[in-house]
Amino acid sequence: MLRRLGWLIGLNNRSVQAKKLPDAKPHPAEVQPVVMLDSVQEIAIYIHRFHNLDLFQQGWYQLKLTVRWDNDEYAPVGTPARVVQYEAPSLVSDEVFGVWRIDDTDNSFATQPFRIKYARQDVYLSIMVAFDLPIPENEGLPSSAVILKFELLYAPVLVNGSDFQASPDYCPAAIHEFRIPPKALLGLHSYCPVYFDAFHAVLVDVSVHTTLLKTVSCKVHTKVPSIAYSTTNDVSGESIDGSTQALDQVASTDLKQVMLVKALLNARDTLLAELQKLSDAINHAVDLTEFTSKMNDMKLFDSFLQEPAAADADDSAQGKPQNGLERVNGRLEFLSDRLLHNLSKDDVLKIFNLSGDQVFYLWNTFLNFHRDSKTRILDFLRDEWAKDRRAEWSIWMVYSKVDMPHRYINGSFDESSHQIVHKRGSSLWKLTDDPAQMAAMRAELHRRSIAQMRMNSRSIQDMQIFGDPSGIPIVIIEHVMNAPQRTSSDNLYMRNLVIRDSITTSTVPSSEAVKKLSSASAAQSGRDLKIVIFVHGFQGHHLDLRLVRNQWLLIDPKIEFLMSEVNEEKTSGDFREMGLRLAHEVISFVKKKMDKASRSGHLRDIKLSFVGHSIGNVIIRTALAESAMEPYLRFLHTFVSLSGPHLGYLYSSNSLFNSGLWLLKKLKGTQCIHQLTFADDPDIRNTFFYKLCEQRSLENFKHIILLSSPQAIDR
Repeated sequence: MLRRLGWLIGLNNRSVQAKKLPDAKPHPAEVQPVVMLDSVQEIAIYIHRFHNLDLFQQGWYQLKLTVRWDNDEYAPVGTPARVVQYEAPSLVSDEVFGVWRIDDTDNSFATQPFRIKYARQDVYLSIMVAFDLPIPENEGLPSSAVILKFELLYAPVLVNGSDFQASPDYCPAAIHEFRIPPKALLGLHSYCPVYFDAFHAVLVDVSVHTTLLKTVSCKVHTKVPSIAYSTTNDVSGESIDGSTQALDQVASTDLKQVMLVKALLNARDTLLAELQKLSDAINHAVDLTEFTSKMNDMKLFDSFLQEPAAADADDSAQGKPQNGLERVNGRLEFLSDRLLHNLSKDDVLKIFNLSGDQVFYLWNTFLNFHRDSKTRILDFLRDEWAKDRRAEWSIWMVYSKVDMPHRYINGSFDESSHQIVHKRGSSLWKLTDDPAQMAAMRAELHRRSIAQMRMNSRSIQDMQIFGDPSGIPIVIIEHVMNAPQRTSSDNLYMRNLVIRDSITTSTVPSSEAVKKLSSASAAQSGRDLKIVIFVHGFQGHHLDLRLVRNQWLLIDPKIEFLMSEVNEEKTSGDFREMGLRLAHEVISFVKKKMDKASRSGHLRDIKLSFVGHSIGNVIIRTALAESAMEPYLRFLHTFVSLSGPHLGYLYSSNSLFNSGLWLLKKLKGTQCIHQLTFADDPDIRNTFFYKLCEQRSLENFKHIILLSSPQAIDR
């Protein structure tokens, strides 16, 4: 003791050496109990429905799930903790075999095998698996993301279901991964659609829910080395270094425990807020009577408010609790990390246990609440997911405004001013000599900014998109603005503007009329009949647009679609004949769907959309110009054109393409090629394309989307 006092007051003499006795032994290490607060990340995954959009092969399929930490191959993986079959699978005996399985080798979960026989087949799996993911020892709080891995296993029809169930060695046919950012690990309730890829077009309705749970706290006995004077040459050297290192370890442990308590409190508040949000959304009350009566903050933490804490003088001002807790909106909240650190270890342990019990109670309440209202909760989460994706995917969109002369947009000019307007329009487009090149430059600059973003939101991230954010296509949206341009006929511009304004004011209903119409439509019960017609191109097949169809079905699974077959192997003839055949095919299909919808209930509205590829777009326009289609024009909704030659092939800078057209016209006598190149009549005003443009067959659509590429434009 005297030697230590001498060291403290600076009287230590380094030259004085301690004598080493031959029988001297080091003092035994002092054992101090340290309470360790442990937690676990729980991720509940609900697999509701497996919808086969367009799998190429029939056979046995199975879903396999694994959970792991991101970017850490040595971190512990998630372990399936509990499995709940909340509904009996809607499968007959020959379509399902066995039960779900947990593989201890890789801690994976696999659903029961099910057999896929036809397209648009639904398999309701109705199962929940909860993974417990231990937090790495070097992290007080989860600072890494979590990866959810979905694998689609496949076996041919010839394989028996028992063999497929017993053998886990089948290679996955497709993989789809998702990332849960660290912010979302304390509380997430999200819809998670699993698509896999274009060759395995399925839709698995999945919802993911996360929280942080406490585990049983344990006492770890930490050895603090005592100083053996007989074996130490320098008291101020080795012995002090050893004790300082031990104190640092204890301080680090205390900091992690404090941060863990804060995380549990955040998880509790998030879970309580999300429960209230879901309850209000589906109009179904959650019973929290026991929580408010027995586990209320005010009652749980009143004992802590009465205990003195070693806080700073400025923190113990009048009206504030001395231990750093304040009553806010009927509950207690920590004011700052510094005040939280002033709590004693016993208080931290008590708050940890109490808040952990609260989270566990709320988590079980949510699981029971989900079981009672699973369908409505899934519908709400799906709608919220769609809204969030619009905002999330907007980072890949670039918006700009383009000023264009008003008369150039309207196209309202007479023959005498045609040359003047043409020259002015050409000079305007010279401002962007190569639109494709300018767009590529803007997209590259935008990709560089995306590469520097750190995306840590509270929403689940699709790794097909967020795996390489800079590789996602950039969408450039240009809003064309009417820019008045002074010419020799300014009165014409003003006249067109006045006429346009008068038409707008006369056609737009008043606010009262809108309210009446909306109330009347809301009172009507029924459903909308949405029909999409897909038309292939030159020498095409009716399944050429199946990928576009599958993507449309992912967005709106309730549509009725027609893959047009009437013009297969008949795309070399006259466009008029092809259009007439398509019109009759569409009318027959629409009538059949209308009759079916009318028998099942009230039909409120019909939305008829078309998707065309190549000359299929010209066939669509020709069909819409037929008199038989006139009663259905008021139902037209969306027109999507993929590389459609809407202006024909009168001019082309591609010599190879021109040579191919010449061969088709001369050697095969392809009538549609003559019409595309305006060679079907000496007078251009009598050509098919000229007359087709005069019929304005696209003006009845509410939405028109024209898609192409620089390669298609060069033709």
